[in-house]
Amino acid sequence: MAVRTEGTPCWVDAQLPDLEAGKRFYGELFGWTFDPDRDEALLDGRRVAGLLPKRDGRMPTTWTLYLATRDAGSLAARIKAAGGQMIMEPYPVGPFGVLALAADPGGAVIGLRQAGDDDGFEVTNEPGSFCWMEVYTRRPEATDTFYARVFHYLGRQVDAGEEGREAGFDYRVWSPPGSRTGDDSAFGGRAVITDDFPAEMPGHVLVYFAVRDCDQACATTVRLGGRVATPAFSTPHGRIAVLHDNQGARFAVLAEPTAEQATEPTAEPARGLAKEPAAQPAAEPKPAGTA
Repeated sequence: MAVRTEGTPCWVDAQLPDLEAGKRFYGELFGWTFDPDRDEALLDGRRVAGLLPKRDGRMPTTWTLYLATRDAGSLAARIKAAGGQMIMEPYPVGPFGVLALAADPGGAVIGLRQAGDDDGFEVTNEPGSFCWMEVYTRRPEATDTFYARVFHYLGRQVDAGEEGREAGFDYRVWSPPGSRTGDDSAFGGRAVITDDFPAEMPGHVLVYFAVRDCDQACATTVRLGGRVATPAFSTPHGRIAVLHDNQGARFAVLAEPTAEQATEPTAEPARGLAKEPAAQPAAEPKPAGTA
């Protein structure tokens, strides 16, 4: 089993009020099948995500991203020392290893996973699998310092002009320690929740899944009872949308450009970034028919 670099994404899961409805939704949207013994979604027989029944109705219905660690206990201590908080201290989960939940200084919740018999993802960056993470925060300086100190992320501040953004656009791309910063090594980024966003929006992590056709994924989501939070838009890195599933869990999808599209000018200025961007407009539009 390959050892993952500490701090890199290794798993995602969602706890859903209606597990069977969630399986139908994601099964059709992403082509997932499901392991009957392990609450896991499979893509062509390979592990891609977890879908679990929601055990506490007070908790939000959301996707949780897990970062790899060799020692969840020592990582939890470093998180607290760096200004983060432990929401759930490390606990064993049998063959799945040791899990924990933490919050960074901006309030974004991240999972920690110390591998057990398996090491999480068996496939990424293919249609139907995880491809990118973004941490949204109102405290960018504190957040940057936290992830650099705890996980030793290598950060690269994005050039607003290169991405077709206005001066002052603040987005940081992360690469793992030991790599060279750049799109080839990047696995995620940090975006800022500005005053243009709803005041009640907390710090959070946005999980991206790769798809072949972003617009088709939007249409399928609506047909299956979900909704489109941010309609599909084009960037130099692909076409992106932010969606909610049929139970409210929020996630993003990315369709990478074809070779022909990569050489064509984009239809609109880039809204986001390397691999995938800070994919939201100033405020998520309400779905049709809501107050």
